[in-house]
Amino acid sequence: MADFELRAYQKEVVERALKRENVIIWLPTGGGKTRAAVYVAKRHLESTANAKVMVLVNKVHLVDQHYNKEFEPHLGDHYKLVKVSGESEEKDFFGIVVKSNDVIICTAQILYNALIKKEEAKHIELSDITLLIIDECHHTHKESVYNKIMRCYIEKKLKGQRPIPQVLGLTASPGTGGAKTLEGAVEHVLEICANLDSVIVSTKNYTPELEEKVPRPKKTFDIVEKREEDPFGDHIKWMMKQIHEYMNLPSDVRLRECGTQEYEADVVILEQRGVRENNRLLAQCALHLREYNDALLINDTLRMMDAYRSLEEFYNAKLTMAIDGTDYFLVGVFQENQVELKNFATNHRFENPKMAKLESTLLSQFGPDVNSRGILFSRTRRSTHCLHDWVLKNRTLQNAGIKAAILTGAGNGITYMTQHEQADTIRNFRKGLLNLLISTSVAEEGLDIPECNLVVRYGLLTNEISQQQASGRARAKDSQYSVVAQKGGMEVRRELINEYLEELTGKAIDSVQIMSEHEFRRKINELQTQAIIMSKVLEDRKTEKKNQYPTSRIRILCRNCFAQVASGNDFRLLENAHYVNINPDFKNHYKLGGKVALERHFEDWEPGCTISCNNGNCNKDWGFEMKYKKVAQLPNLAIKNFALETPDGRVTVKKWKDVPFMVEEFSFQHYCEANFPDLFD
Repeated sequence: MADFELRAYQKEVVERALKRENVIIWLPTGGGKTRAAVYVAKRHLESTANAKVMVLVNKVHLVDQHYNKEFEPHLGDHYKLVKVSGESEEKDFFGIVVKSNDVIICTAQILYNALIKKEEAKHIELSDITLLIIDECHHTHKESVYNKIMRCYIEKKLKGQRPIPQVLGLTASPGTGGAKTLEGAVEHVLEICANLDSVIVSTKNYTPELEEKVPRPKKTFDIVEKREEDPFGDHIKWMMKQIHEYMNLPSDVRLRECGTQEYEADVVILEQRGVRENNRLLAQCALHLREYNDALLINDTLRMMDAYRSLEEFYNAKLTMAIDGTDYFLVGVFQENQVELKNFATNHRFENPKMAKLESTLLSQFGPDVNSRGILFSRTRRSTHCLHDWVLKNRTLQNAGIKAAILTGAGNGITYMTQHEQADTIRNFRKGLLNLLISTSVAEEGLDIPECNLVVRYGLLTNEISQQQASGRARAKDSQYSVVAQKGGMEVRRELINEYLEELTGKAIDSVQIMSEHEFRRKINELQTQAIIMSKVLEDRKTEKKNQYPTSRIRILCRNCFAQVASGNDFRLLENAHYVNINPDFKNHYKLGGKVALERHFEDWEPGCTISCNNGNCNKDWGFEMKYKKVAQLPNLAIKNFALETPDGRVTVKKWKDVPFMVEEFSFQHYCEANFPDLFD
């Protein structure tokens, strides 16, 4: 086993954990929290009979990272380690895997599934674990999977059930939970402590050593004057006005300023209202207005052509989906103005001045003979792709030796990355084959990314936790943390508020740390009892909501054309994850599209083709077919693409968990009996 020593500040923060206390370690990004956790795990394994260490992470890519970079190199010689994620076959017999290994590194969802599953090969108890390490533990709140696991723990603790594992939480930024006062921030920190049943520790005696190891970057506000003329944006606003007049807005509706997040929130609510009131004109106009508003937001942050292309893509798809006069009017508005919009978008006189400022900010740290590394943070996956395209086409940036790549969250779809693509990008950045990552918030937290000398926040409005995480990426000596923003814009105000909240977080933690042991324990027990009671109340309310209507009284409509396509009792919940329609007649309502490609393989099912509404020209995306156990061809549907007709009127929901009726579990046997009766004669 590779032996290793901790720095003095790390030794200080693990002291209480080595005495088997439940502890949250609070150290900044780059301060070596994971290394400290490996040390605690090592000592725990050496001194505990039948030790079982479980390391939980909240993102799949962190499973490999923690295993390969920290735990395996230091513990692999003497102990059996295993890594498990949704992509691993080991998840299907997790109970057996846990029994036969000393250290298990997995996503939190894997453990939670194992706690609630009954099959012996998959099930484990919290009492099987002796040390539970929770990475990025500030996520242990509300209905997060971390908190669901810890709720099981707290229930056992309050009932006096033993054994339960020792808990070790790791965080760079607990945050204030939205509180703006010291009292509120203290309450938030206490809630995190209560949820993790832990004290929170930080270095007190070795702060200079920590500051030397993790230097703070120099912060700059790179401010841009508002563009003098914006004919492209003005023309879009004029087009939106045409739609406002056509849709005859209800008298009680007041839309806020175009080109803002507030306007987006208004039109989202308006679309939902249109669906509820069977007013397709209102619903469709609201949907199109949201696209125009998106284009204004893109125009404010990126190039005019990026905004134009977003509209062009949207309307190219809408051309095949026109089913009534509303659709023809809305498509017509775009087509009549398309040439003029494109002319404005290609006129460099009116280009976004933020792009020029971003260029000069990058050039301040990059050059042909300069060895720099940077991360450019942007809000959306689309914006990272636009910025990457801009860097590649910008000759000045190319001459400065910038080798950029995109880093976004993993998932399915054109703008998502696969886990392998993420890993390759980070590996190339680490090797120096790339020197600029253009990233969404995925690179803020947890990822083992080399020290950067430039971090740029571009067009972002986030909280103090994100700001601290991003700032912590600029760890090289004399590094720069830049906020590129418009003069008087929201970004600067938010950044200054976040600075205050970061300071407030520190004061709140200090206040919690100086509480007497008796007062701290009293408060923690009080919060834990309240949380368990509230959890049960919310569970009862959920069940009540689920039983609001009989399934037979629910009609399912396409959200675009309002055609009735299914009944509530056509649906079943498959493996606690997929909502499928088992009515064989449902296939008459949809058409098949392209094959769905997923990076992962699953034990019992594989994806088929996408499905969309078959009513005339509707073509609304609904979901995809899946083949279950090589026999059952089942439509797997996203409820956000539908409206629900209930006895009390029409409603829309984003997620299946919010539907007002109970969905039965899928029975493979019942399905086979109904669809292959000859086999059961």
